[in-house]
Amino acid sequence: MSDHTNREDFLNAIAEKAGRSRHQLKDHPFESLNDLPETTLSGHSQDELETIAKKNSEGVHVTFKTTTKADLAAALNAYIEQDAPKTMILPTTDKYADFGLTEWTNTVSPKPMYWTPGKGRDFNLKQAAAADVAIGFADYLLAESGTITVATTPGQGRGFHFLPTHYLAIVKKSNILPRSRQAMDHYDADIKAGKLQTSNINFITGPSNSGDIEMTLVVGVHGPLDMTYLVVEDM
Repeated sequence: MSDHTNREDFLNAIAEKAGRSRHQLKDHPFESLNDLPETTLSGHSQDELETIAKKNSEGVHVTFKTTTKADLAAALNAYIEQDAPKTMILPTTDKYADFGLTEWTNTVSPKPMYWTPGKGRDFNLKQAAAADVAIGFADYLLAESGTITVATTPGQGRGFHFLPTHYLAIVKKSNILPRSRQAMDHYDADIKAGKLQTSNINFITGPSNSGDIEMTLVVGVHGPLDMTYLVVEDM
């Protein structure tokens, strides 16, 4: 029996027990009440979106930095030197060449571990949990909320972003978007075109916060202690 048949039987049983007819979407199509998802922050230049993203990122306890493609390797080295990690994890991806970081991966210290496709969940999660620093690539940065978005891929799994002690995300300035609607439109197009296959898309708004204990805000309780967004301005 198909999943669709199982679902229909389940919903029909509920409707029968409730003594009411099924609510069919085809008879009640969704009608948006407004166009805010499309129009909020629309019409802003990339410079303006970057300014908004910086303010909102810092508002959720993110360190917001900028650099150029030519200076990216030096900016990463300065970040690593500041944290002085003993262990570091990087993704397995072809994006290093896009960002001019191929040579950097051969010389960076400490010698990095890699989130490695085919090594299995336990291997990669163990490495990520042992990493002092993770440096990864974000797909988009949402100006409205200071959120980065990252689609899970074999070379950069979900645990990569949440288990290391310190986390830095590299993102192109051209990929700063107004809000989540625009990001999902991009993901939807890539999935339909066969450019992206993913099990989930992560929306990460800074390090985790908790105010459960006597209403005292504590940052970085459930994940990295701190997060840095490094925006490459000429990309």
